[in-house]
Amino acid sequence: MLVDTQPATYQHVPATVEVRDQWVNSQLISVLMDNMVPSLLAAGMALPVLVFLMVGEVDLVVLSVWIGLLVAMLVYRYRLIGIYRLRHDSSEGPQRMDFVRRYQWSWAAMGFLWGGGVLLTYQLASITTQFVYGLMVLGQGLLALTSYSAYLPIFRAYVHALLLSVMLGLLVNTLRAVGEVGALETGVALMALLMVFWWLLLIAGRRLHEVYRSSFELQFSNQELIDSLTLQTRASLRAVATKNRFLASAAHDLRQPVHALSLYADWLATEPEMAREISPRILQSTRAINELFDSLFDLTRIDAGNYKVRLQHVDVRQLFADLALQFEPVAAGKSLKLKTHTRPTTIWADPVVLRRILGNLLSNALRHTHRGGVLLDLRHREDMLVFEVWDTGVGIAREHQQAIFQEFFRVSQHQGTEDSLGLGLTIVSKLTTLMGYQLALTSVEHKGSVFRLMLPAYTQNGQPDELVPTVVLNSEFMDLR
Repeated sequence: MLVDTQPATYQHVPATVEVRDQWVNSQLISVLMDNMVPSLLAAGMALPVLVFLMVGEVDLVVLSVWIGLLVAMLVYRYRLIGIYRLRHDSSEGPQRMDFVRRYQWSWAAMGFLWGGGVLLTYQLASITTQFVYGLMVLGQGLLALTSYSAYLPIFRAYVHALLLSVMLGLLVNTLRAVGEVGALETGVALMALLMVFWWLLLIAGRRLHEVYRSSFELQFSNQELIDSLTLQTRASLRAVATKNRFLASAAHDLRQPVHALSLYADWLATEPEMAREISPRILQSTRAINELFDSLFDLTRIDAGNYKVRLQHVDVRQLFADLALQFEPVAAGKSLKLKTHTRPTTIWADPVVLRRILGNLLSNALRHTHRGGVLLDLRHREDMLVFEVWDTGVGIAREHQQAIFQEFFRVSQHQGTEDSLGLGLTIVSKLTTLMGYQLALTSVEHKGSVFRLMLPAYTQNGQPDELVPTVVLNSEFMDLR
């Protein structure tokens, strides 16, 4: 089983322009849909007035068809509001944009129908009716400016459809009344004024849209800043908590060997003839203190980014021999077997870092193994090199398999953790990340563990081993005789 050996980190990454635009467009569509209800209510109230004025002045059949289409579109657009509220009010930006694109034609159709009344009234109805309908067209344009300019594609579709329909009505009825006195001049003047109104409406709509967009972009940036500050605050609090735990644990681990060293020194001062017996204990306490300081300094340099990496060719067989020479006395002292296995291999790596990683893994394996042994192995794969440290120790329960890589973490019920500083695997994890390697753990409680250090393909020289079938870790497989 491969597990993520790194503690979870929360790093705020600024949103891309695409993400920001999707969010802003989503908010603009929300404003557009919120403004639909008052615009439809205004249209519903204006329609009876127009019908009252146009009855008797406009052909009844044509008027009925026009009124029927308008009423049908009003009902349909009320239904769209219900669909939006039910399905898309809490949806993400892309879903809202798909909804608007799907029903954009309804805004254009509504605008075209409102402008179509000009074809029914201009030069055909009374001056009063023409004047009122002209005011209605003006009002529809201004209503579109306030209600639809939040989302520019909808605003433009509505305005273009409305004023194009008005322009066609003016043109057709002007040509129809071209023989009447002043009809052509009036029609041309109205069309010129309509073009100016059209142009001004588009400019005003674009500027109002920019105000909407700038407001939401600022809101998005503010929220992003708030999120970033929140994450940084949480990270700072975690760092303070880690520092406090770090200092407390370091003080606790330092207290015991320092206290022991003080007692041995007092003992030696009062009974110098006991020097032969006391000296090894003094050396043991001194080594414990040095080990803790070395580990603390390693962690400090890694976290500060001051750990210097020096890449060079490393003879793996010689590296294994040096590690065996270092840890064989520890294994012999516990009646354990320590074996290494590799073929002649030269890799491109930092020998100090690699030795530190493998040495900490071996030290951890020997500390928690009380019978059987430990194996250090190198396997060649087509795409990577895999260093493996097998042991027949106490194993690691599933619930602890990520926590063991945290500073000063020790499994309380494990024998062998009493003199452990809880920093070895933390250093392994940090150095692995520093070098761009991968670290994996397979463990069965009460049977043993396998730590795998995986190096990228470019570090290796030589041919891959034959594929070895995966086996379940057990004491029989780990017989190191």
